[in-house]
Amino acid sequence: MSFLQDPSFFSMGMWSIGAGAIGAAALALLLANTDMFLAKPHKAALEYLEDIDLKTLEKDAVTFKAKALWEKNGAVIMAVRRPGCFLCREEAADLSSLRSKLDELGVPLYAVVKEHIKNEVKDFQPYFKGEIFLDEEKKFYGPQRRKMVFMGFVRLGVWRNFFRAWNGGFSGNLEGEGFILGGVFVMGPGKQGILLEHREKEFGDKVNLTSVLEAARKIRPQTSASEEK
Repeated sequence: MSFLQDPSFFSMGMWSIGAGAIGAAALALLLANTDMFLAKPHKAALEYLEDIDLKTLEKDAVTFKAKALWEKNGAVIMAVRRPGCFLCREEAADLSSLRSKLDELGVPLYAVVKEHIKNEVKDFQPYFKGEIFLDEEKKFYGPQRRKMVFMGFVRLGVWRNFFRAWNGGFSGNLEGEGFILGGVFVMGPGKQGILLEHREKEFGDKVNLTSVLEAARKIRPQTSASEEK
């Protein structure tokens, strides 16, 4: 048992424990930066989206079915993770940069938020050139809601997105729920259906704007879509 009195034995033991902890942390960091543990999105059916109840944001709110947004001319719809988030504001500004081209196609641009608190929507509107509605039941974030919590802060992709938005001059706050991931939809009129469904996989995972325009150009007039009913 004399080895127990050898200081080098304890030094070696402490070094081994430290090395093991560093190795475990490195492995955890590596795994967190893969998509292995990310919740897989469930694609939404047209019938599911059509039946969502939305509300207008004025004092005397009006409730209506979501299909009213796209049943005539189709629509591009952003499901906003959190209006105060500077990453969401960046994506809203990017989508708004398409507004003139969408107007040429006759396709409206909308957003839905999952809560209406303080001045968050009002402060978001300068970044988004379209009407905004409330989805209280958070169905546009389903059919299976996905969350990103603390894993988001160890993902290198998220930090790249942070720096990209900061360098772009965007800022924000931490008001409201920001862990339920959002997305972007391009909807065709009538039963033409979902032409693009982008589900945010991590904070700041923006939709590809070229893909949005390509999908919007596939939108057919309501008369053509109704013939397929």
